[in-house]
Amino acid sequence: MAGQAMLRFVTIGREMPEKRTPDERAEDFHEIYREFADRKATEQASRCSQCGVPYCQSHCPLHNNIPDWLRLTAEGRTEEAYRVAQSTNTFPEICGRICPQDRLCEGNCVIEQSGHGTVTIGAIEKYVTDTAWERGWVRPIRPATERAESVGIIGAGPGGLAAADMLRRQGFQVTVYDRHDRAGGLLTYGIPGFKLEKHVVERRVRLLEEGGVEFVLNTDVGPDISFDAIRGRHDAVLIATGVYKTRDLDLDNAEAQGVVRALDYLTAANRAEFGDEVPDFADGELDARGKRVVVIGGGDTAMDCVRTAIRQGALSVKCLYRRDRANMPGSQREVANAEEEGVEFVWLSTPSAFAGHAPGDARQADEAEVDNAGGDVTGDGIGDMPVISAVRVQRMRLGPPDVTGRQAPEAIEGADYDEPAELVIKALGFEPEDIPRLWGQPGLEVTRWGTIRAEHATHRTSLPGVYAVGDIVRGASLVVWAIRDGREAAARIAADLAAAVELAAE
Repeated sequence: MAGQAMLRFVTIGREMPEKRTPDERAEDFHEIYREFADRKATEQASRCSQCGVPYCQSHCPLHNNIPDWLRLTAEGRTEEAYRVAQSTNTFPEICGRICPQDRLCEGNCVIEQSGHGTVTIGAIEKYVTDTAWERGWVRPIRPATERAESVGIIGAGPGGLAAADMLRRQGFQVTVYDRHDRAGGLLTYGIPGFKLEKHVVERRVRLLEEGGVEFVLNTDVGPDISFDAIRGRHDAVLIATGVYKTRDLDLDNAEAQGVVRALDYLTAANRAEFGDEVPDFADGELDARGKRVVVIGGGDTAMDCVRTAIRQGALSVKCLYRRDRANMPGSQREVANAEEEGVEFVWLSTPSAFAGHAPGDARQADEAEVDNAGGDVTGDGIGDMPVISAVRVQRMRLGPPDVTGRQAPEAIEGADYDEPAELVIKALGFEPEDIPRLWGQPGLEVTRWGTIRAEHATHRTSLPGVYAVGDIVRGASLVVWAIRDGREAAARIAADLAAAVELAAE
């Protein structure tokens, strides 16, 4: 095998970049993996078996040409590797950091299936793209020809930004509208810095701005600008808002002080890391410091919450999940990282109630006469909102499979207990907002789940010239799927606008 650049998995074992110690990373929000050295990245890329049928590529939503850029990396042709990676993925440095590779490319690597350990695809993708940024290979968009047609994109998350990039490269005039003060969507405010440091997102946004994409931030469609006004300004509109409505629990004291939504908690933590003034963080409501924290849920958002609480100095952090570890939807790699950092997972458990008490003097006084003792839910000027003190935990077991084939959790009668907590975070997933009502667009069709109905191949909606991508169509999903949708929609929008111009010229 002398002189062979690839197929070295038989002599070289799998290695990830060095991981910072749990004690060290619990002190900050920096990414937990160090960078690959050039030699180590080349070595790990050389483990690829260059399959004739690359399952890593077929299981990647973007169908990235993974074996090709692994080979180029192994041969020391890093700039070419970057060009190949960038050709199918708008944000390879982001996917390299946050994609659940263990469920996608790496989990389906052929040498992983044969017992040799997967190629570290995500870490190498991150190395290649970070090297490209460092060496100046990533340059602003410079379209060969400018076009007069304009496209308005609602939502500056991964789907919207991917579409903006593709459309601008073809010369279209692109304006991105977003309700937040920074672009990036959940990349900026939902995902913690220990998984995705914010400068990585900010430099991509700056690159788009330098390439001619216009951003209109702090602009909420409906209250600040009407959807009809946006349609009137542009030749096509792409809806890429994502889903932000949190699923809730119908339990006693579900609105108690100290019971918060995951997105509110993560947004506050990220804003605090930016140095923003966050009143709910400053007054302790959304800060885990010194508290016993319970997170409810088993997805990637739950993992973000438990690991954020550790870094904020929580007294203890426990995660309740109603199924077992094998059935947990979150990345197993993230679960392992959380356990290393001190998170305790309580499998086969679910909350059945929240126990609370009225704060301060309200314990001895008539609570109905204590103004704002714990908050005023009913709006009558009288405090009526208890402060969380414990979660009533119901033990579960896995019963027969449901219609999806998964075993359905069942309550074990009499097996419940109180888990003390001063902060409970609900990480139960997200649902779409009622876009047609909020935007005054009854003709915008939605599915029975409330997501926007869009054609699978074209991303066209029921409104002429209006397209939709990402979570607002799929439901809560992965960043990589939003990127794919955005790229596909951009291609369709470009084709439709070009066809309209040709028709007008006839």
